[in-house]
Amino acid sequence: MEKQKYIAYLRQSTKKQQNSGLGVEAQREIIHKYLKDTIPISEYIETESGRKSDRPKLTEALGECRKNGATLIVAKLDRLSRNVAFTSKLLESDVEIIFCDFPEANKLVLHIISSIAEYEAGLISQRTKQSLEAKKARGCKLGKPENLLDKLDQAIENSNRTNRMKALDNPNNKRAAAYLRVLVKEEKSLSEMARILNKEGFVTSQGKSFQPSQVSVLIRRYGL
Repeated sequence: MEKQKYIAYLRQSTKKQQNSGLGVEAQREIIHKYLKDTIPISEYIETESGRKSDRPKLTEALGECRKNGATLIVAKLDRLSRNVAFTSKLLESDVEIIFCDFPEANKLVLHIISSIAEYEAGLISQRTKQSLEAKKARGCKLGKPENLLDKLDQAIENSNRTNRMKALDNPNNKRAAAYLRVLVKEEKSLSEMARILNKEGFVTSQGKSFQPSQVSVLIRRYGL
């Protein structure tokens, strides 16, 4: 039986990441751990924003996959794209794609996750713009550190906001929330949803099994 062949696709968003190599090295390590003793026959590195659909290196990688009957392997789903239309097009192609951080996901779940990622990217951009405009309207001089943490209460609020954003951006939470969106519509109980998540291999932000209380927190957090 012929051994499965893989082609690795790694993406970095900025020239800074390209110069440091940190983003690529982390992705390469994730792929290496997933494949264990198998080495990809090729590796393609793209330096491009995740919101752009023009990916010449990805096009080359997909072409080589077709030529060699190989599977495209990506370290993380968000390394591929935050553009749902682009991701959907890739998932509907004739090339098999594996995401190391979520290998069990079927195409429906991947569509849901990519949709949420695109929505969140838009929200972050909008909130940042609104926050800067509000500060400017209050007469704050933007860009000075002393204007950011001038009061203890504000510092605490900033810390809490950061923690909330980290929880929302946690990949385990995002995967589970994407699946919970379907389960909520089916009107499953919290206990049923926890059982299904655990059965399907989902884990909490700490990598543990779900309890009904944790499911409830995710539902509130993501507004499901």
